[in-house]
Amino acid sequence: MSEYKEIKGKTIQSLGTDPSETSTEGQVWYNSAAGAFKSLVALEAFSSAAPIGTARYTLGVAGTQTAGLLFAGDTLPGPSALTEEYNGSGWTSGGNMSTARRSVGGFGTQTAAVVTGGNPGPTVTTATEEYDGSSWTSGGAIGTGRRNMGSAGILTAGLAIGGQTPGGYFTAVEEYDGTSWTAGGAFPTGVASNSGMGVQTAALSIGGGPGQQSINFLYNGSSWTALNPTNTVRANTQSGGDSTSAVIMGGYAPSVSTATETWDGTNWTTSSATLGTAKAQMGTGPVGSSTASFGAGGYTAPGITATTEEYNKSINVITGAAWASGGNMNTARNSFEGAGLQDAALAYGGYGTPNVKNETESYDGTSWSEVNNLSTARSHFGNGEAGTQTAAIIFKGNTSASDTSTNATEEWDGTNWTTTNAVPTVGQRNMGAGSQTSALSFGGIVNPAPPAPRTGATQEYDGSTWTSGGTMNTARNDGGGAGTQTAALAYGGDTPPSTNATEEYDGTSWTNVNNMVFSSGYYASIGKTQTDVMAAGNLYGSDDDEVQVYDGTNWTTRARLTTARFSGAGAGGGSSSALVGGGGTPASTTATEEFTGETSALNIKTLTTS
Repeated sequence: MSEYKEIKGKTIQSLGTDPSETSTEGQVWYNSAAGAFKSLVALEAFSSAAPIGTARYTLGVAGTQTAGLLFAGDTLPGPSALTEEYNGSGWTSGGNMSTARRSVGGFGTQTAAVVTGGNPGPTVTTATEEYDGSSWTSGGAIGTGRRNMGSAGILTAGLAIGGQTPGGYFTAVEEYDGTSWTAGGAFPTGVASNSGMGVQTAALSIGGGPGQQSINFLYNGSSWTALNPTNTVRANTQSGGDSTSAVIMGGYAPSVSTATETWDGTNWTTSSATLGTAKAQMGTGPVGSSTASFGAGGYTAPGITATTEEYNKSINVITGAAWASGGNMNTARNSFEGAGLQDAALAYGGYGTPNVKNETESYDGTSWSEVNNLSTARSHFGNGEAGTQTAAIIFKGNTSASDTSTNATEEWDGTNWTTTNAVPTVGQRNMGAGSQTSALSFGGIVNPAPPAPRTGATQEYDGSTWTSGGTMNTARNDGGGAGTQTAALAYGGDTPPSTNATEEYDGTSWTNVNNMVFSSGYYASIGKTQTDVMAAGNLYGSDDDEVQVYDGTNWTTRARLTTARFSGAGAGGGSSSALVGGGGTPASTTATEEFTGETSALNIKTLTTS
């Protein structure tokens, strides 16, 4: 019998604590503190990830788990030209396709992808487009227009396998060289809704229709060979990997499925990992590897979804980012503001039954406590984090049910609010950023009460007086604000209509930067810096649970709120640790939620003799 040293090249070590993330699968050690032998074991599992911006199915897919791409699809009621990019944490908008379509073929990488065929309407198309990481341009037309084809490969060496029209299923296989399509070796039988993976000279085609099948064929660049079938008959699965090591998930089997299977080059094995949501038609091309892939969007029977789930096989247990319930507030309200951190927050003012509020509450990470009230009750003021739990500031706002504006400024010292010098301009529904001694007020509605002109004006506060700053490029109200007086961020809001425009402030002037994923406003604004900002909830549309994060360059989606709401109070550090309290649902609520980013921990098992 081989010894551990012969297998691993070293003896079993005695350690006082378990090893770090740099360890490898199968490593064995003796934990002297626990008095037990332990080992690292690979684990297959799905974890929830940030949803895509627009729910859809029959998608095109490409890329990897940390650099993924979704394009086209059906949004119910119709085909889409939208593109979204994934960085492993969230989704952001990419360049739109020239032709909206669904049921497409797609392959490649995030910066070099191909879409071909599909349905722009009732008929199929031969149009091919290529993506360079920002925009789509026309490629060579595919020889046979089709939909629901399997696909594999890269931009300069791709495959379209089978497919269908209203007239039937195809055996036709075509190869793409980055410029034009040529005929490849025909598939043994007419097939569609099959999943492809691998490269042009070593590709798999798995399952598909008519109906649902367990077929599994290998392409060598000229002909197809039958391999061992899948364990479950299915069509419209999402795939990852290549011809020697692969994973497929979901699909119709014959109803929508959560099942996952893995391929070792010889056989398919049913995985213990299953999708959290049964779905199909997430894409018929490969994403990522056999150990790190994802499925996004899809059809859930009935309806479509925006959910994303990541598949991982590793020695790490990955827990997806998520919102969890915190302690309820004492006073239900909306259109108010928060400051501080997730476990040391302050919330003040707002609107609730029957009128504007002066209540202030302090949060310790578990529960809210009533503290001394504002001097002037108000709502719809300075949306954005400005200050801390012991040193906050409030400026402008609405002081009555009849929308009476104020220019009053108050400072919080951890015990009491004190009135200080007023802002020169009376107004409300403005945004804010900074600290108690270096604050910003920008945008909003100027006096008189609404309807009234929206402004892009900025005022700067030095702890005692207000002075004029640079004017925003887009006048707006009820957007979000974050950052410092010399590095601030303004985003979203009403122009009208709602906008996704984002601007950065350098202490002198505002500059337009990349837009938000969703056009909206009335957020819970969270973030201490210009480069790590979260906007949670919104007022517009049916998805008031949306969450977006700005990293200094792009906005991406994050896990959605458990309770959909608008105009809640936000606090926290940004994308990794956040707090949202209150808001409108549309009735005012006391519900509080806490956000924790994705975590990873070693899958350590204690060895026993049983």
